[in-house]
Order: sequence, then C-alpha cells, then structure tokens
Amino acid sequence: MPTITASDGTTIYYKDWGTGQPVFFSHGWPLSADAWEDQMLFLVANGFRCIAHDRRGHGRSSQPWTGNDMDTYADDFAALIETIGCGGAALIGHSTGGGEVARYIGRHGAKRVAKAVLIGSVTPLMLKTADNPGGLPIEVFNEIRAKVHSDRSQFFQDVSLPFYGDMASQGLRDSFWLQGMQAGLIGAYDCIRVFSETDLTEDLKKFDIPTLIIHGENDLIVPLASSALPSSKLIKGSTLKIYSGAPHGLCSTHKDILNADLLAFLKA
Repeated sequence: MPTITASDGTTIYYKDWGTGQPVFFSHGWPLSADAWEDQMLFLVANGFRCIAHDRRGHGRSSQPWTGNDMDTYADDFAALIETIGCGGAALIGHSTGGGEVARYIGRHGAKRVAKAVLIGSVTPLMLKTADNPGGLPIEVFNEIRAKVHSDRSQFFQDVSLPFYGDMASQGLRDSFWLQGMQAGLIGAYDCIRVFSETDLTEDLKKFDIPTLIIHGENDLIVPLASSALPSSKLIKGSTLKIYSGAPHGLCSTHKDILNADLLAFLKA
C-alpha cells in the first residue's frame, strides 16, 4: 500500500489514481479515503489525478496515541502534498476534512493550492461559545463521546441514518459502519474534540484562492446556519451552494450533482 511517514513516525496511507491536475481529498469522521471513491472515479475519468489519504487513527493509517489534533492532521496533509510534489492542486474536504483543509491553508499557506472546496464542513466552529452562540452545546459532543466509548459499533450503525438521511440504502449505511470500525478507538474518540472544539475562524480569513462551499439543506450533523453560512462570509469571494433536501453525507446521496459541480469548478 502507498504510504508516507509523518514527522512522528506515524504511517499515513493514501490512494493515488489517474494523471493530470492533482486533486487532494480529506474525509469526514469516522470514515476513510474510501468515502471519496465516487468523486475520484468520476474526476479521474475527466482528466484529473486524485489523491485521498486515511487520516491518522483512521482506516489503514497508523493508530498513534498522540497527534490526534487539527494541527497535526494539517501537517500530515502537508507532508502528503509535499511528497506528491505538485503545485496547482485543488483541495477538497468534507466535514472534519473541511476543517483539515482550512487548517492546512491557515498553517501552511496556499502556495501549492489553486482552489479549495469545503463540503458539509465543520468550519468555522461547531461548539457553542460566548463568541459562537449559534453553535451546538458541549453536551451534544459529550453524548457522542459517551456512546463511542461505550459501544461505538452500535453508535456508528445508529448515526449512519441521520448522516445520510432516509434516502440511504442499507449497503451505504453498512459501508459507513465498516469504515468507522476500521478507525482505532483513541483516534475516533479524540477526533470528536478536534471536529467540535477547533476554532478555524482565523484560518478561513487566510483563504486567498477560489473557494466553493457546498452544504446540505437538511444536514443534521453539521447545521448549515452555524457552518457554511458564516464560512462563506469569512472567505472572501467564495461561492456558496446549498443542496435542497440534502443530508450531511451528500458526497454519496447526491454524488451526481456534486460531481458535476466539482468538475465545473475545477475546470473554470
């Protein structure tokens, strides 16, 4: 399997398909690079090179005890981009992966990046605070932590329904469960804090590249009002698209519409 080694020795798995302009993908919690295959297959067929990694603690990557934080996620992403050694790349992140893309640009700049796409992204901040009154209360995330700790297998089965909505097939929900169970418990547990409590406001202000923001109208996991709407205001010149009736897992449920929008944006 193709891998890179992060600065702390963690092994990061990635898949690298096709040739052409590079497009890097960062997945949501608790998934893996496999969540992007619908987009990768489509874009490779349209002349792009697609690279997707398993975040540390997830999928086929190592399961370290430490480094489960947004800065390290972004540094792992940077190491992958540097290893591939290409410029003019597009970065596409879903959910937690949107946060990873934002922190990468905030921390490493956009010298190798031509465009960015945030899909159902956790940006700018999911947690309700004095400065972010529209966020979700800490009790929501404490409950997720408790369920992951007590019986994550059942929790991943249960949460796959609000993740994809009523339109999801049982096979799609089973795929979510399988990818979630490939993650190590410590990585999955720590990532709850990462996606909920990391403030990415200042990172978004550093975006100086064309950015497309896509969000589902019926997203029950990352509420539209506290994520895509403020993110679109923080990123100057960004384009916001809201998919009518779409859930959080729209990369699968609305893949045909999403793929067409991605292709148009990448070719523009």
